[in-house]
Amino acid sequence: MLVEKENLTIRYLEEADKNLLVKWLSDPAVLEFYEGRDNPFDTEKVKKEFYSPDEDVKKCIVEYKGTPVGYIQYYQVTPETSIINHYDEDETIYGIDQFIGELAYWNKGIGTLLVCSMVDYLVEERKADRVIMDPHVTNHRALRCYEKCGFKKVKLLPKHEFHEGAYRDCWLMAYMK
Repeated sequence: MLVEKENLTIRYLEEADKNLLVKWLSDPAVLEFYEGRDNPFDTEKVKKEFYSPDEDVKKCIVEYKGTPVGYIQYYQVTPETSIINHYDEDETIYGIDQFIGELAYWNKGIGTLLVCSMVDYLVEERKADRVIMDPHVTNHRALRCYEKCGFKKVKLLPKHEFHEGAYRDCWLMAYMK
């Protein structure tokens, strides 16, 4: 287990989780803000995107009371990959991306518990000085969740992500310890 807090567990992705990802990433409600409804995942796409060797991105499953409910990944940001202006090379910065895939667990505070728990892990165990993410400006539920966890909107990223046939604006959000 990577993180255990209250009823939440974050563990590394396993081969047996493949069908969960296919289920979640073929659901239009999940895809609305994660990858796009015009971009559903099948087994082959999940294998390619989530099970290809990538030492830099740590992929995890989120469980709530023992039930898999979502996904989170984290990665160390480098000067070459950073979307932050004036990157300070002395800082340790991590990026995170996540979703709750089980719709029955939406709007129950689990996303907030997840994000806050991952931030705590990254700050305490990985010595992160800053944690960043780049949600769509229209993902109001996620924005509220991230703000509850101490993230601040740092910069508007115009036409930052190609999503559902158009370039979408995102916020660069940061948690700073």
